[in-house]
Amino acid sequence: MEQARKARRSFMGKALAMGAGAIAAVQAPRARAAATGDGDPAILQLPEHTRGLGRPVADPAYGQPSKWEANLQRRQSPGLTRVPQASVSFTPLQGLFGIITPSGLHFERHHQGWWDVDPSQHRLMVHGLVKRSRVFTMDELMRLPSVSRIHFIECGANSAPEWGNVALPTVQYTHGMVSCSEFTGVRLSTLLEMCGVDKKLGKYVLAEGADGSSMTRTIDMERAMDDCIVAWGMNGEMLRPENGYPLRLVVPGIQGVSWVKYLRRLEVGDQKWATKDESIHYIDLMPDGTHRQYTGIQECKSVITTPSGGQLLLDKGYYNVSGLAWSGRGSIKRVDVSFDGGRNWRTARLEGPVLDKALTRFNIDWVWDGKPAILQSRAIDSTGYVQPKINQLRAVRGTRSIYHQNAIQSWRVAESGEVFNVQVY
Repeated sequence: MEQARKARRSFMGKALAMGAGAIAAVQAPRARAAATGDGDPAILQLPEHTRGLGRPVADPAYGQPSKWEANLQRRQSPGLTRVPQASVSFTPLQGLFGIITPSGLHFERHHQGWWDVDPSQHRLMVHGLVKRSRVFTMDELMRLPSVSRIHFIECGANSAPEWGNVALPTVQYTHGMVSCSEFTGVRLSTLLEMCGVDKKLGKYVLAEGADGSSMTRTIDMERAMDDCIVAWGMNGEMLRPENGYPLRLVVPGIQGVSWVKYLRRLEVGDQKWATKDESIHYIDLMPDGTHRQYTGIQECKSVITTPSGGQLLLDKGYYNVSGLAWSGRGSIKRVDVSFDGGRNWRTARLEGPVLDKALTRFNIDWVWDGKPAILQSRAIDSTGYVQPKINQLRAVRGTRSIYHQNAIQSWRVAESGEVFNVQVY
């Protein structure tokens, strides 16, 4: 990055010094320009890929990213957990465009590792307070009417280390447990209706996964009959194994642990089950020592992804500042951006599409004058909820919590152009 900075400054200096001579150099023959160094060899000399025959079609049969993009990948946090089978990988938000997360970069959270399950042997059982208990094969499910919807999924512990103080250097680690994809499947309400769900007594649905952790989560009936999907598809293809292949539950707006992977059982009941992953795990520790349970909704949140922690501004001048915003209660209505630590705010542009319970991309123009700056974004959703500052959130939740940290994120740009994670309020 430092070499790139020097090269850019050197180029600009030469261009200014040459003045009108630069025009003459462009008009000179290519050979002389290349010989005297008065031009960019990458333009004047044809590269090999312009003079030769490329690789054949369908090589490889399943397309892969360019080798030059190999650094853009999911990453683990060293020492985060004792075993990698019960850990997290983080999405590189700093290198993505738009709102869709490529399937190969979708964040992971596993409690006992991932499996590549044989779809011909996988079954989904629906039972409990229904007139007809049923067992579905994948073939039977995929013959039913399907829907495709774009939604974000966020781990409840996303940004958790930042509760107490600055803990992580880059946006990949501070906010990388969120992704957004197009999910395809059958509506959960369709399956429940097919089985004759008892709408009077049935108040909740228990979803259970087929992995070794026996992940089980309670979903209230109103939500189950609304926008939940029993999904087999993601981003136009079958789910990836690490994302729950061949079947997972999609619960828009609710923390990722409720999006049960390897879905094998749905049971309708008249009360919450209080399973291990909702009675002693995924609960909010409050300042007075009490625990809040069943707080699954992911509140309105945003973060600037470019520039962000660990990046470097090469020089003064214009920059397009970009980021992401989302809300588990609806759509994003506005995003404000500050360049002075929250003293002044400007409204950013929202890039379409703007969808319910999906990531929304925002952009804003900024001319950096080379002086220190503090960049922040503040999202407002369709309910009128305003993303809080970290001190406002701590006043209610304390500093010892883990889940649902949705405070405004601050990035400090130093005079050197380096960007750091800071907490300013």
